Amino acid sequence: MFELLIVIVFMAGYAAIAMEHKVGVNKTATALLAAVACWVLLALRSSGNIAGVTGSFGLHLQETSEVVFFLIGAMTVVQLMDTHGGFQVVTKGIRARDKKQLLWIVSFMTFVLSSVLGLLPTAIVMAAIFPRMLEDKEDRLVLASMIIISANAGGAWSPIGDVTTTMLWIGGRVSAFGLAGKVIVSSLCAMLVPLVYFSLTMQNGPVSPVEGARDSVQPGAKRVFGLGLAALVFVPIFKLLTGLPPVAGMLLGLGVMWLVTDLMHGEQRVHLKVPEAFSRIDLASVLFFLGILLAIAALESAGILAQLAGWMDVHVGNKDIIATLIGLASAVVDNVPLTAATMGMYDLARYPMDSKLWELLAFSVGTGGSILIIGSAAGVVVMGLEKINFMWYLRKVSLPALLGYFAGIAAYLVIYRLGV
Repeated sequence: MFELLIVIVFMAGYAAIAMEHKVGVNKTATALLAAVACWVLLALRSSGNIAGVTGSFGLHLQETSEVVFFLIGAMTVVQLMDTHGGFQVVTKGIRARDKKQLLWIVSFMTFVLSSVLGLLPTAIVMAAIFPRMLEDKEDRLVLASMIIISANAGGAWSPIGDVTTTMLWIGGRVSAFGLAGKVIVSSLCAMLVPLVYFSLTMQNGPVSPVEGARDSVQPGAKRVFGLGLAALVFVPIFKLLTGLPPVAGMLLGLGVMWLVTDLMHGEQRVHLKVPEAFSRIDLASVLFFLGILLAIAALESAGILAQLAGWMDVHVGNKDIIATLIGLASAVVDNVPLTAATMGMYDLARYPMDSKLWELLAFSVGTGGSILIIGSAAGVVVMGLEKINFMWYLRKVSLPALLGYFAGIAAYLVIYRLGV
């Protein structure tokens, strides 16, 4: 009875999240309410054994908090880099002779940056600057779409590139170097297939200089950009050297940047310091992740996810197909709860770190969202920046993105079979 109520509450919350604009309630509020409601039902089900429920809640809260504080640290570091105009230092060096060359440069640049800085900040910066170099609206939309696909693909092979890969990494499902080594080729396939398609279908022509781009390079921009990049890249190295969780390395990087920016700016430029950066990060998104992860944790503690895993094992069986289907579902359903649910369905005892299931899952949920424009955070943000129509994306981009997705799945399975 209580298990059914927990599922109903979770599904109702998820429906409200999916229809956020129609309902008029922020998805973060819905996620937090659904999470607490699920845990209350779990407590009522315990029949007096509240100690077991509180112990489970505390354990899940600890695991979830690692992801939350990691995200806060990473978002603050990226915000500091952006506030100083560090991204302008990079984009000013872009020189493209024509539209097709610009498409390739921006796609690869997005792919690389998203693996280090995170797909969402990278997508925001790239989409805010480079489509302005194209006068034709159709060309602008194609370039913006490739930014979405490249950002998602770049984030899928890096432990700090996407929230889902960070979850898998912090949760001990994948190692930083194991994930990068096995998934990077698949991620490249997911980007290259649609990139080649658009290169063949786009009419070539000259590009215009970037006009109206924010040109606000602040004192110490290069230093802060380099330090922020080093702080993010150092996180997996820190974990390897010390054995401490990634959140410790991220907090170390944030602390160093806080110290350096305080010494650089003193009392004269407080708007360039960390407290101001805190006020600009998207805290609502961080709390959304907290709520949705705790709601998923309630389903896991109730044994519901284990039952679902058993059903899938019986009726589907093949884990490659299961991971592929989960990736396709991420085009419709947010990949954060999908990843959390899968982590709850399959334990580390059966599927240890760097198992095929986890690596394939990292790729599928990371790139599957590119199939629909609402399937990823990068897609939703760029959709707003460039006013991309849902149906236009479905007609023009979904098929190339889908082909790239399946090409990446095939590439991973070949690499795994060859033992590369």
